Amino acid sequence: MESDLRAAGRSVRESRSMCVLTGAGVSAESGVPTFRGPGGMWRNRDPMSLATPEAFAADPKTVWEWYQWRRDLIRKCAPNPGHAAIARIEREKGDFLLVTQNVDGLHRLAGSRKLVEFHGSIWAVRCTGCGREEEIRSDFPLLPPRCPSCGALLRPGVVWFGEQIPPSALEASLAMLGRCDLLLVAGTSSVVQPSASFAFSVAQRGGTVIEVNLEETPVSGAARFSFRGKAGELLPAILGRADPP
Repeated sequence: MESDLRAAGRSVRESRSMCVLTGAGVSAESGVPTFRGPGGMWRNRDPMSLATPEAFAADPKTVWEWYQWRRDLIRKCAPNPGHAAIARIEREKGDFLLVTQNVDGLHRLAGSRKLVEFHGSIWAVRCTGCGREEEIRSDFPLLPPRCPSCGALLRPGVVWFGEQIPPSALEASLAMLGRCDLLLVAGTSSVVQPSASFAFSVAQRGGTVIEVNLEETPVSGAARFSFRGKAGELLPAILGRADPP
C-alpha cells in the first residue's frame, strides 16, 4: 500500500485542477451518526422516513425533534484529521472544489472554504412561507419553530428525499467535474445520484480517480487508486505525500 500511497500523492501534487467528494464515512469518524444500514433507528422509526417533505407536512414537530436531536449530537463533534487534510490541500491548489454530501458543517469548521454543501446544512433554516434563510446553531425553545418575519413554519435547510439538489450547487459541481484532472472520493457508498456518477464522468475523460472507503463501492473499478480504510488515517497519508519532494 505504501507505494500506492506515494503514487496517489504524486498524482495529487501534479494535478492542476482538483475536486474532492466526501460522504458520511468522513464525518462518522468524528462521531457523527449515520442512519443507513442496521441500527440506524431513532425512537423505533426509520430516519429515512422522516427526511421527506411528506413527513414534514404531516408531523413537523416530530421531524424537528429528530433534527434537534441530531444538531445536539453534531454540536459535540469536531473535525478529524481527514477534514483537516482536505482543508490544507485546498490552500495549496489554485483550482479546487470540495463537494460534500454531509450536512454537519465539519468541513467549514476545519477551514474549507471552496466547497459546495450538496445536501445543504443542518444548521441552516428556511421559512416555508417567505423563503427567508439563515444559519441558527442554538436550540429552538419551541418546536416546530416559526419564522420571526412572517410566522410560517421554519424547516431544516437540507435536501430531503424527493427534493432536487439546489441548481447553484449542481452547476458548480458539474462545472468542476467538467474540467478537473483529479477527483478524490472519500467516505461515500457512491450509490446516491447524481454524485454517484461523478467518478465515472472524470474517469471516462481520462482524469485520475482516487477512492478512500472502508468497503468496495460501485466506483472502485473506475478508480486508478482505491484504498480500504478510514478517511481520517488515509487522507492525511495521501495528501501529506502531495508535498513537493
